[in-house]
Amino acid sequence: MALATPDKFVQWFRAAAPYIHAFRGRTFVIAFGGEAISEGRFEGINHDLNLLAALGVRLVLVHGARAQMEARLKQMGHRTGYVQGLRITDDVTLSVAKEASGRLRVEIEALLSMGLPGSPMAGADIRVSSGNFVTAKPMGIVEGTDLQHTGEVRKIDVGAIRDRLNFGEIVLISPLGFSPTGEIFNLALENIAESVAVALGAEKLIFMMDKSGVTNPRGGLLRELTPMQATKLLARKDSLFDGDVRFYLPCAVRACEQGVKRAHLISRHTEGALLQELFTHQGVGTMIAPDPVEQLRDAKINDIGGILRLIEPLEADGTLVKRGRDLLEIEIGHFLVLERDGMIIGCAAIYPFLEERAAELACLAVHPEFRGHEAGERLLAATEQRMKRRRIKKLFVLTTRAEHWFVERGFNEVSVDELPAEKRQMYNYQRRSVVLIKRL
Repeated sequence: MALATPDKFVQWFRAAAPYIHAFRGRTFVIAFGGEAISEGRFEGINHDLNLLAALGVRLVLVHGARAQMEARLKQMGHRTGYVQGLRITDDVTLSVAKEASGRLRVEIEALLSMGLPGSPMAGADIRVSSGNFVTAKPMGIVEGTDLQHTGEVRKIDVGAIRDRLNFGEIVLISPLGFSPTGEIFNLALENIAESVAVALGAEKLIFMMDKSGVTNPRGGLLRELTPMQATKLLARKDSLFDGDVRFYLPCAVRACEQGVKRAHLISRHTEGALLQELFTHQGVGTMIAPDPVEQLRDAKINDIGGILRLIEPLEADGTLVKRGRDLLEIEIGHFLVLERDGMIIGCAAIYPFLEERAAELACLAVHPEFRGHEAGERLLAATEQRMKRRRIKKLFVLTTRAEHWFVERGFNEVSVDELPAEKRQMYNYQRRSVVLIKRL
């Protein structure tokens, strides 16, 4: 995300405004491993957390301690095994887990408390709350092995967490759980994060990990997945998932299936990954959402503001014929819109001429950030499908700037005489629009 000029910064900041409004007062659960601290990455993450808090986002942070535990156990010469990715926590390992979690909690609280003048944390005044919010139970015997002090979440103290959030505090949860009998259990970061997000009905569950997100077999980033799509990927025998993705993706899927609105898998190595994922349309990681993020539908009267924001720049440079709000209100029934996460990113209008079994495709516009991502193609395809169902035989457009785009998609240039009679009478010879027709 390059913001090299003031104009680009203003454009980005304005584009972020809908997200800022949508996120205020919402709860985000953000999980990151102990590597974020040991690698020195947390300072940048800290700046982004500060900004989210300043924008009114309610934050619950869940940290891991695996890296610190591994280092300490290696130093001690103590070996522990794993079963299904879960560490066998014996007495020595539990002692190390308590030491690592306590040290990390203090370090994170100290970093969140920074407020140096001239830094992104200036005036932050962040208050952090930690506590025994997680009741745990023993994992027991898995594949014939007793995991000893390794546990899983039994209950989340939702009331206590919400109380802290209501006081404007950031809640910090360590990877330890406590039983009613006073026992301590070593828990998996992802298990806590999923359980907390579901219990709170969080808006977002965000895992910060070593990779950019979920990738396909060719290494390409999959930016959006539904739970069903993610489950199918996980079930594939040739799945290339390893490391964090193997643990975090199933938790993200289950969270979305149980009411969390969005789950995100992003890289902790990407500068400003939280901001780029949350406040840009494309994001930088993988988002799992219960329903498709993008929806193509008939326009409604309350879409007029979004349509105007799309078409006004194109009207100003002469690409589109000017339409006022009054005309849009009259003709809104002719419009389709492409909506993404509540934002209108594309529109098109269809005007049928039934006697000639023809239709005009007009006012095709796509948000600049989504040009080149086939948004226009999806609007065109939807238009063609609808016209075929109405037994329309030809689709035509009048354009002054986009001739090549339409020709590349099956349109052919024709004379004005081939327009329907009614449209031919309205043809503006001063604009000298090119007439293109596609047979359906």
